[in-house]
Amino acid sequence: MTATTPAASAQFLRESEIRRGNELLFFAYTRVTRAVDARLGANSIGRAHHRSLYFIGRHPDISVSELLAILGVTKQSLGRVLTELEARGLIETRIGERDRRQRLLRLTEAGSALDTELFNAWRHLMAHAYTQAGQAAVTGFWAVLEGLIPESERARVRSWQETGVPPGQRG
Repeated sequence: MTATTPAASAQFLRESEIRRGNELLFFAYTRVTRAVDARLGANSIGRAHHRSLYFIGRHPDISVSELLAILGVTKQSLGRVLTELEARGLIETRIGERDRRQRLLRLTEAGSALDTELFNAWRHLMAHAYTQAGQAAVTGFWAVLEGLIPESERARVRSWQETGVPPGQRG
């Protein structure tokens, strides 16, 4: 916690305290997305493309259905994004070995380079904020973020963090 960050009051569940957290989340999200927006624009892609690149990069050979579940978008929406990413040479698809109906996604070399560039823009902001806050605050921040994830999805998120492999892709 920095010297300018006030401590949460003992009544941290009051509306004013929750609104403060909401406002900070909005402002932080705006700052983080601005850090990559220019790079996305230079590549003529948007935030939906960025989210897809990120998760495909973190989980090579992720299935389209698993990516759909993570992103919570419609099949049509994701299909459009994936078609554009593939046309730009940023991702490639292959047929699943066990299930030939399955489409598996992977970044190309160009896709990996763009994903790294975008991540590095975020890394600087996050590392700076983490350094200022300190380890205990970062742990608390992660706990709050996990608390925002529905209980039914937390096991999947945790398993990805532990293994780096989506549940449907484990051999």
